[in-house]
Amino acid sequence: MAPTRELVQKIHSDIVKFTKVLGLTCVPVYGGSGVAQQISKLKRGAEIVVCTPGRMIDILCTSGGKITNLRRVTYLVMDEADRMFDMGFEPQITRIVQNIRPDRQTLLLSATFPRQVEILARKLLTKPN
Repeated sequence: MAPTRELVQKIHSDIVKFTKVLGLTCVPVYGGSGVAQQISKLKRGAEIVVCTPGRMIDILCTSGGKITNLRRVTYLVMDEADRMFDMGFEPQITRIVQNIRPDRQTLLLSATFPRQVEILARKLLTKPN
């Protein structure tokens, strides 16, 4: 998960280099682009989904779990986690995390991590250290 469409696109283009070799599927899901094509790709299945919080919420809410759900997610990676919290994505992130299995591994990546953001992040972690 990343805060912007541009970052999702960059992450996706980097991941695709590896997924082709491994035979895995990666689907980018972000706003500002046609949702129909993204839904079509999700319906075909994917091992990796790179998304913005808002578009993922849109897809989860409008489909009622028919397009995709997050019950099989074992790794949640949030890039630029501090920016997502600073940009007001906490409610969307919390909603997404509540739909992911509790035994997942969570990685929060950021160049900086202010104390206030750390407090918010700890709410999402199942075993914070």
